Amino acid sequence: MTDPADEPADPAVRLAEERATVVRRLAALRGDFSGMVEASRDSNADDEHDPEGHTIAFERSQLDTLVRQAEERLAEVDAALARLADGSYGTCVRCGRPVPPERLAARPAAATCVACAASGPRR
Repeated sequence: MTDPADEPADPAVRLAEERATVVRRLAALRGDFSGMVEASRDSNADDEHDPEGHTIAFERSQLDTLVRQAEERLAEVDAALARLADGSYGTCVRCGRPVPPERLAARPAAATCVACAASGPRR
């Protein structure tokens, strides 16, 4: 586990680093997905009748889910960077109260204060 004192305090730096990490992960996942599709293209695997079919379908589905999660994370980081640019970073997007510095240290892309995060998504 890393020591928080070793982490950059500047939110712009932390968000830029996190964005770069997510972009690399997303590229790797998309490459893995493309590779999986390409590898199965030349086979005559029939997911319905092939004993390995469920495994192939499951792996594709799992990889697709990971890609979607990484895309969502990238959108969260980009939204945090936009809030930083417009001066609203550190203010809860739901209630307008300050987001505690400890929360931002743990989750630099956090858009909500602890109370709003605990109350769940908006409906």
